[in-house]
Amino acid sequence: MKFKILFTFFFLLLVLSTFGKSTPPKESLWYTQPAKQWFQALPIGNGTLGGMIFGGVEKEQIQFNESSLITGTTSINGNEEPTVGYYQPFGDIFIDFGNLRADNYRRELNLNNAIHTVSFTSGGVNYRREYFSSYPDKVLVASFSASKKARISFTLKLKDAHNGKIEVSGNTITASGTLPENGMQYESQVVVINNGGIMTIGNSSISVSNANDVKILLVAGTDFSKDFSKDFKGEHPHAQLEKTLALAAAKSYSKLRKAHIADYQNLYSRVQLNLGAESNKPTLDRLNAVKDGAIDPALEALLFQYGRYLLISSSRAGGLPANLQGIWNNEYKPAWYSQYTTNINVEMNYWPAEPTGLSECTAPYFDWVENLARVNKKTTDPKLQTKRGWIAYSTNNIMGGPSTWGIHRPGSAWMSQHFWEHYAFTGDKDFLKNRAYPMLKDVSGYWEDYLVESKAGKLITPDGWSPEHGPGLVEGDRTPYPGVSYDQQIVYDLFTNVVDAATALNSDIDYKNRIDTMRNRLLGPQIGKWGQLQEWMEDWDSPNDKHRHNSHMFGLHPGRQISPVTTPEWANAALVSLNARGDVSTGWSTAWKINLFARLGLGNRSYNMINMLFKKCILENMFDTHPPFQIDGNFGYTAGVAEMLLQSHLKTEKGYLLQLLPALPNAWPTGEVKGLRARGGFVVDMNWRNGKLKIFKIKSLQGNYLKIVYQGKMIEKQTNQGKTYLFNL
Repeated sequence: MKFKILFTFFFLLLVLSTFGKSTPPKESLWYTQPAKQWFQALPIGNGTLGGMIFGGVEKEQIQFNESSLITGTTSINGNEEPTVGYYQPFGDIFIDFGNLRADNYRRELNLNNAIHTVSFTSGGVNYRREYFSSYPDKVLVASFSASKKARISFTLKLKDAHNGKIEVSGNTITASGTLPENGMQYESQVVVINNGGIMTIGNSSISVSNANDVKILLVAGTDFSKDFSKDFKGEHPHAQLEKTLALAAAKSYSKLRKAHIADYQNLYSRVQLNLGAESNKPTLDRLNAVKDGAIDPALEALLFQYGRYLLISSSRAGGLPANLQGIWNNEYKPAWYSQYTTNINVEMNYWPAEPTGLSECTAPYFDWVENLARVNKKTTDPKLQTKRGWIAYSTNNIMGGPSTWGIHRPGSAWMSQHFWEHYAFTGDKDFLKNRAYPMLKDVSGYWEDYLVESKAGKLITPDGWSPEHGPGLVEGDRTPYPGVSYDQQIVYDLFTNVVDAATALNSDIDYKNRIDTMRNRLLGPQIGKWGQLQEWMEDWDSPNDKHRHNSHMFGLHPGRQISPVTTPEWANAALVSLNARGDVSTGWSTAWKINLFARLGLGNRSYNMINMLFKKCILENMFDTHPPFQIDGNFGYTAGVAEMLLQSHLKTEKGYLLQLLPALPNAWPTGEVKGLRARGGFVVDMNWRNGKLKIFKIKSLQGNYLKIVYQGKMIEKQTNQGKTYLFNL
């Protein structure tokens, strides 16, 4: 069957009835019991201020974090030894409601509006508690109401996680202190606003009796500043927090709620995914059933959207990037510092951003990488000093302070990849000219200086390693080896992005040609004696290596050097290596394999990894666990589902190649997706039945050349900016 482009009035009505009138699924996590442990609580966040809501009936707990509270330091002027430190819990709000008996209890996080609700009946009264963290108003909000007047009574206490000073003034409790490890000043404030009833002020608490309804607002902050020129040190947060709280307190709850929903839905509602009938069972029952072998495509779609929710909630413009746990943490020494590890983790956090319509959420990531570059260029650490460009240690904090566990030379190249990807999806020429290309060229300069020529005349990296083990299968071995595949593939990707960026800008032609020549001289992927994609320049790979890292697969994903379409022999070798690695792994590694198999066009293999993720790595509140909890697995999963449905990484002479449903598994025979983004500036909606694509529409945001492939069939068309094209099969 050939592609047919239909512009008839009849088909227009058909498509509009299919794509325009379908009701978005109600996407929520809901439970029939309050949380007893942190991993059962549900997260809310505004990119900076995050809360974990336990949903207790008689006693409520809101454990909260603010993204800049860390114990680490940096050293710009070389006056002190920098430390990576740990991301810290900020505090808790404890609320004692007295004796309430709960019937018809429901605890729910609605992903469509980012509002957490607790509802129940007690003594014939219906109680409702709502929680959200507002990006427009920069506050965490709670609202308590009941079906009858004068039924809201409680005592509220604010607990500081670092034994700070607690003060009560009027209807506000303030906790403030200084971290002894780095002198960081911090403060949180909570205000209680009651409608009706009586408020009583205690030495460290606020009590409300017989109110009709109550609004509670929380703010928190530190003296951290994103300003590199001021050594990341800003003003004490008190004045700004007081101002923020006063502005929010002057607004009604309904106004705060409306602004929050409008802001959130502007991002979240861009993408819809329907993989099957929704279930009316509680989330935990569905999750446990899947762990026991049940198939629940709607739950898989929910986890996809949960990843988008978590990214919106932990990474917004003006803040910091999502860290290893997003912004949610209750431990003083969380695993791997809960900061930014550059040999996949921080990069994986942003894999779903562009393809699932969350491009704006990358802003903190770009700011942080640019600041890290500035810090490392000024360092007195001889291990980081370079003639051109910059490099970094494996893990770094919000200020660029490192863990000195190991230098990760290709880390800056990998981090710069998303600068190019942002342009590839958005077509933002100003960003490309002023931020992406300068970053790419700067890092490229380092590798111009650092690459050496092998005996075979190829350009190789002289002393790389393959995270996070050596060829002797020794965990954490960082013995340097020349020509490691991981390094080679990342440098190839970097050089490709430099060439494409200079071409798009139509500038710096001499430099582009020089880098293009060097790229062609790089040692490329090699196939070993048992048909594997070699991890090392030497044919050392063991077929018994089950390591969680798939470092030598970078060129398959997230790179674009290896593909069944363009390099089938390398793709086959990658499959041999993936088979040898095995399916059982940690959370983020399992998520990466979803993406890797998707790039190979093996939807059922990707789906096997989805099953593995649900069975081994998804906690009760749907957080991913390594173990322990690492949010990159959530983000990697969302990216993987997007890769199964749409790929656009392959570039042709006229533009990007859009591959529709390239890795659709048998488990999703019927479905619909709306709003996926493709490189080149396209928005894609698709509807499929019995495993076959039926109708789809593509909106061209930039007027680029459109080239589509589906099951060997191809269509090409020059598009007009802003126009939507309808297709039928």
